[in-house]
Amino acid sequence: MTEKLFALDIGTRSVVGIILEQIDEGYHVVDLISKEHKERAMVDGQIHNVVYVANVISQVKAELEERHGPLTKVSVAAAGRSLKTEQASSKLSIQHRPALTETDIDRLELAAVQEAQAKLLEHKEDLKGSHYYCVGYSVLYYRLDGEEIGSLIDQQGTEASIEVIATFLPRVVVESLIAALKRANLEMDGLTLEPIAAINALIPPSMRRLNVALVDIGAGTSDIAITDQSTVIAYGMVPTAGDEITEALSDHYLLDFPVAETVKRELSVSEHVTITDILGFEQQIHSTEVISHIQGAIQHLSTNIAQEIKRLNSGQSPKAVLLIGGGSLTPNITKEISLALDLPDQRVAVRDLNAIQNLTRENHIPATPELVTPIGIAIAAQNTPIKYMSLTVNEQVVRLFELKEMTVTDALLAANIVASKLYGKPGLAMSVQLNGQTIHIPGNLGSPTRILINGEEASMKATIENGDFIELIEGQDGKPATATIADLLDEASNKIIKVNDQTYTISSTILVNGVPANKETSLQEGDVIFVSTDTTVEEALQQFGFEHSAHYNEPTYYYLNDQKLNMTAFQAQLTVNGLNVQGHHILQDGDHILLQEAIKPTVEDFTKQLNMTLLDQCQLTFQHEEIVLQRPLYNIYVNGQECSLDTILSIGDRIQFVQIEYSQWTFQDVFKYTNWSLPRDFKGTFELLRNGEKAQFDAPVFGGDTLNLQLIPTTLV
Repeated sequence: MTEKLFALDIGTRSVVGIILEQIDEGYHVVDLISKEHKERAMVDGQIHNVVYVANVISQVKAELEERHGPLTKVSVAAAGRSLKTEQASSKLSIQHRPALTETDIDRLELAAVQEAQAKLLEHKEDLKGSHYYCVGYSVLYYRLDGEEIGSLIDQQGTEASIEVIATFLPRVVVESLIAALKRANLEMDGLTLEPIAAINALIPPSMRRLNVALVDIGAGTSDIAITDQSTVIAYGMVPTAGDEITEALSDHYLLDFPVAETVKRELSVSEHVTITDILGFEQQIHSTEVISHIQGAIQHLSTNIAQEIKRLNSGQSPKAVLLIGGGSLTPNITKEISLALDLPDQRVAVRDLNAIQNLTRENHIPATPELVTPIGIAIAAQNTPIKYMSLTVNEQVVRLFELKEMTVTDALLAANIVASKLYGKPGLAMSVQLNGQTIHIPGNLGSPTRILINGEEASMKATIENGDFIELIEGQDGKPATATIADLLDEASNKIIKVNDQTYTISSTILVNGVPANKETSLQEGDVIFVSTDTTVEEALQQFGFEHSAHYNEPTYYYLNDQKLNMTAFQAQLTVNGLNVQGHHILQDGDHILLQEAIKPTVEDFTKQLNMTLLDQCQLTFQHEEIVLQRPLYNIYVNGQECSLDTILSIGDRIQFVQIEYSQWTFQDVFKYTNWSLPRDFKGTFELLRNGEKAQFDAPVFGGDTLNLQLIPTTLV
């Protein structure tokens, strides 16, 4: 048994009534009637005069009833041009907070959609957000710290932002449709959107994963819908269409508008067209010549459509463009749109009734592109009708149109739940000054609002059904900011140094409002903190219990024969990393201080520092033995008193070396420095030899000489 479907396409210029039969899985177009409005009762797809529109509907209904019997229910569509599209963004400071979760992003998306809704209402102060249905939105960009990013999940930074494009349907459009049908004694059997109707007719679900644009070029407007990822992602409208081409013909050839409309339609099917202008002159012109005169208007229309397609499609060209509606027959329109979108010619095509799968029609019904939407309305309203959904949000009854799979987000939009209320308030922040720089310490973040659907925990992307009860349990407000000085400082505020190979830690000097404090001191709003990490050698030595640095590196001087000498080798020395420094030297992390106490030198130490020779020495050989002859060169006096080399000196002592006058070393001096003696039982005489030659006891000797005493025994006779 076949089922008859009655559908109406209530357009700006006319009302089209269709009788459709469903046969198994296919459809057959039984009848079609079109009636034009006698008054300007429709503006941009919205009913402005319900009575006039109801009269035209009644006429269409009456004619169809004469042929097919009583009609009580009808499927209709809201015009695509009634849809309002807005772009908006939402920002969230994510400094000092955990990595972003999917829930955080859902709430940020909701805030962006509500911002789009607010922009929509900016110039309509008498309307409220509840006067619009959000029929869909898509995210254009995610940004982290101003840079575009693929996903915000688990990201950290300073600021996250989302930009969306959202589409809204005015409720008044639906309400006026219902009112006009009621006056014509018709009950709404199903509701759809014109772009959805055309898409359902031409683009089956298996094709919707492709990024395709559908453009319905009518008389006054061109309606656009974009598919991608198995859904409709955006709707839009361009306020230029076929009438612009008609007006261009009318202006160039001085034609009455209806005549120009007829000429426009003939251009695509006839090689020549006959034109009669308002002065009565008739001429036959080649179609290509006529087209050349309206090429500018064709390009203008194509460019506007292409720009809107790109805007709706995140700035990109789609994979293909399908054109329907009477304006799609405009000459060269497919070529110009393909050029504007940088697509191959075959990727932009006009589709008519023959493109609808499983559809047949009576012979008197043409397969023109303008009938795709009316027939799509009948099919879509039957297969995927938009129904009302009623549910409760925090005891507030909310009614929604099921334009798509509905989620908690849609319910919150309809209930006017502000996105900012989905988090507990953050705790009060605190501001302090650290070394002249203002530092803001945020309070604790509030906990998120819990979402329950029929008592079960859910997310904002959870699907909802008719009769659901949604409860929002507000999150807790965050606690005010708290901090200690340690929270503001890092490990670099401490310095590790060594003093004589012992390791020490130098802590910072901390003042809060001029009063000494430590790292554990709790801070209050407006506190002024001064932290100094500059520590001198003097301060460090005092801190760690070492002797005052003042006596280190002080000059140590003595007088030698009335000449003042600074003997640094004996002074107390303080070095940092091997370099002599003063007590006011600023220490750095890792410095090594070496302390060397002052030395109390002897006279001998003093002379060694001056590389002084104190002895007159003569080294020679006597009787095959090395002997050193030596005697002091000076008499030494300290502060006028004769002293020895072991005498200990004090700073400022006056030391005097008085040279002793000596005669030349002689042979006989040798015997003072040797233990050699004549053999006890020796009898005889001896000879002194110097370098093998005879010498006397008073003969001078020199370093390096070889001396011998040669024994001459007595000979017995």
